[in-house]
Amino acid sequence: MAMLDHVGIGVKDWRKSRDWYVANLGLKVEFEVPNGGDAKLGVAALQGDSDLTLFVEQVPGGVHPCRCVFTFQVGDVEAEYAWLSALGVKFLKPPQKLYWGYGAELADLDGHTIRLWDEKSIREGQLRFASQWQQGAAICPN
Repeated sequence: MAMLDHVGIGVKDWRKSRDWYVANLGLKVEFEVPNGGDAKLGVAALQGDSDLTLFVEQVPGGVHPCRCVFTFQVGDVEAEYAWLSALGVKFLKPPQKLYWGYGAELADLDGHTIRLWDEKSIREGQLRFASQWQQGAAICPN
């Protein structure tokens, strides 16, 4: 079976993107190559607590955010939202019930969508939904 090992995204400035992911999501720099990447403009490899590596690679011209979504598990969605908001990070959606569960959505410096979730909120949301379902009051989540 194949295992997803790393994901790469194109960014306007690899250093600024590296710093954003480190400061806001707590990723750690695995390595960086100032003249790396296909265009030799620079790339950094970042890791969180999983084995998945995120490569932020500076690309020439305009950056077109991909239609993919990066979902990060955090300890507490509400606390993470409050902390990042206090730092000035703008959210697309504050913590709330969404079609994929309970969490928040924001965008990185280049417009790539990031979702934040925590295990406790997801589990509590699933239990509430199951309870409503058993009582005949559940409506399909959005």
